[in-house]
Parts: sequence; C-alpha cells; structure tokens
Amino acid sequence: MKYLLLFFLTAGTFLHASLFVEPQYGDDIKVLQTLDIDPSFLGDPIFMQLKNDLSTVKKHHYMRMLERGSLYIPTLRKMIHDSAIPPVFLYMAMAESHFDARALSHAKASGLWQFMPRTAKRYGLKIDRYIDERRDPVRSTEAAIAYLKRLYKLFGKWYLAALAYNCGEGRVLKAIKKAGSDNLHVLLDEKRKYLPKESRHYLRKILSLALVANDASMLVADISAYSFNRSEGNSLVRVKVSGGETLEHIAARIAMKSSDLQKLNPQFNYGFTPPLKSAEINIPYSKLTRFKESYKPGKQKNMFLVHKVKKGESLSKIAYRYGINYKMIISFNKMRKPVIYPKQELIIPVPRGSLRHYKVKKGDSIYKIAKLFGIKVATLKARNDLKSNIIHIGDKIVIPN
Repeated sequence: MKYLLLFFLTAGTFLHASLFVEPQYGDDIKVLQTLDIDPSFLGDPIFMQLKNDLSTVKKHHYMRMLERGSLYIPTLRKMIHDSAIPPVFLYMAMAESHFDARALSHAKASGLWQFMPRTAKRYGLKIDRYIDERRDPVRSTEAAIAYLKRLYKLFGKWYLAALAYNCGEGRVLKAIKKAGSDNLHVLLDEKRKYLPKESRHYLRKILSLALVANDASMLVADISAYSFNRSEGNSLVRVKVSGGETLEHIAARIAMKSSDLQKLNPQFNYGFTPPLKSAEINIPYSKLTRFKESYKPGKQKNMFLVHKVKKGESLSKIAYRYGINYKMIISFNKMRKPVIYPKQELIIPVPRGSLRHYKVKKGDSIYKIAKLFGIKVATLKARNDLKSNIIHIGDKIVIPN
C-alpha cells in the first residue's frame, strides 16, 4: 500500500490519521490475496472504475462514511483482528451499511452488517419489542464473524464466503455448478451473469473501499476538514447493568452525555434496557474505571416496560394491572390528554422489585406457571407480550408480585 490509513483515538477528543509510506502496488496485491483473489483482479475494469469514483467524484461521500464509522472502527478492527479473519472485512460493514448502525434495507435487513431477521436469530441475535441486536455494533460483529467463518469452512475461499454473505450460500453453490468453476473472474462474468448484478459488484465494492482507504493521497488534503471529535469512538467494552434501566441514568453515573451513550447502544428501542434481571451495554473503554466506581445496579427507583394498548383497554385498567397510578403513565409518556388507542405503545414506569423473573423449565406450561404464582394466565401473557400459550425451555417470564 502506498499509504496505510490507521484510525485511532487519543486520550483527548480527536481521531488522528497516521500515514506510513509503502509501495502501493505490492500491498494492494496482498489485500487481494487475503481474500484468496488472484492479483490479476487489479485489472478488472469495473473494479478499477469503482475505486476511481471513490477517489474522485464520491470522495466526500467516502469521507462522511469514515466519519460516521469513527464510532465503531476501533472496536470492529480489533474484533476482526482477534478473530483471525481477513482485515479487509472491516470494509464489508462499510459496504453493507455505510457504518450506520440503524440502517434498514427495503428487505428488512438491519444494522452495520445488514442481517436479515432469520439469519440474525440463527446466530444468536435477539430481536423483540425492546431490543434489536442487529444494531448492536459488538454483538452484530460477533455474529458476522461467526457467519463468515462458517461460510469459509463451507467454500474454502474467502471471496466465496463474501459472495455467499451477500446472496446466500445456495445461490453461490448454484452459480459454481452452472459455471463449472469457482474462479472469481468466471463467476463475475458480466455476460454470463452467473450471479445477480448486485453480487457481482459486491466484492468489487468492498475491495474498492479497502484500497481507497490505503491511498491517503486522496484523503490527506481533506482530512483536516473532518474533526472526528467523538471521544465515545474509543474501543468499546461490554458491562452488565440492571434490566429496565434508562441509558440516561447510566450515562449520568459515568459522566457521559445520554445522547452519546445512546449512539453506542442503538440496539435499544426505547432508551432503556430490556426488563430482565440484567442486561449488557456498550461503553467506551475510557469510562470503564468510572463505571466500576460509580454505577450500582438497581439504584434507579423504577424499571421500565412497554405496554401495547389493546381494544377496550383504558388508562386506569392498564395502570391497575401494573400497580401504579394512571397519572404516572400520562406524565412519563408526555400525553397532553388521557386518551389512548389500540396498538399504541406506552412506556410504563414500574417500581423496582415489584416484578420477578422465572426461567421456563422442562415440563412447564403457561398454565402451570400461572398457577404456581397465583396469577391469571391472561395477566401472565399480557405482561410478557405473549400472543399464544407457547413458551420454550430457557425463556424468561416476567412474574408480577
């Protein structure tokens, strides 16, 4: 690489770029080789055009993506390095989402790595009313790494794993069979069209993003225009907090802006952690000592739930179910009038300690659990947002005291 652009945060507030001069052509070949791609691919005309566009007409767009990614790049780079998958996969996240953790496609793929719901759940990512871990920069990256490793084990070549990540292993296997080859030049043939157009350009896009980042000649002139002054962009660490805890409360304990903490935890749908016994959040490594000294689980008076209004319900009825005054619901949801409507979502502040949790065991049913704790089945289902009587071993059921 002629230039290697390394992003890192100092103890202050600015993201700096360190430039190291090296022979470009040889290192560009090395980047390709990490994905098992032949050096001749550097002559691919579509790939070269994409790279040229990013260096010229789309330069400012490229810089905006890097600025947005400054929140996550240090963490993603470390996770990818520690997992021993090719470093160039950092730019897969850039290609997938432009480093926007809240990105949502028309096909309902979401997050930095654009996971579809079924694939996300297959790799252990939670998606429910309170949380969507596809948007969690750490958990989604863990899932993406596991997925890519499985694809590599299946295909034996990293460029095939990347293609399968985009269009599915079945589509790639079918393309290889039809082409009679797994050679990249063959699979990306623009006339034969063994793969969809999006997939044929996908790998070219990832490599273009990676090689442009290595060519600081187009970045150095403009780097001063982008301050990257986000201290929360430092490497992230996971810490345990109470369930139903507001990010605002946690941020206050670690001397951090609530809005900044929310940017690092876009997985939470309502600004508070799911109402379980405990939850995990991302904080900057620089705040870890402060967290250990100042944060005490369960110190917040209330925990928070979400209630979806059903036909025929009233504010007083909902308040009675949760053991609170209906005025608390009005106040916390900033309602101008005490009027609700079906399917409306209300945030319910519940006194901490007024709920328990039960882990479903073999042989349990919703009826047995309700009888065990002396509550109605309908109440148990409503409190846990259960649409049917089906529960599974390991599920955590909220039990109102």
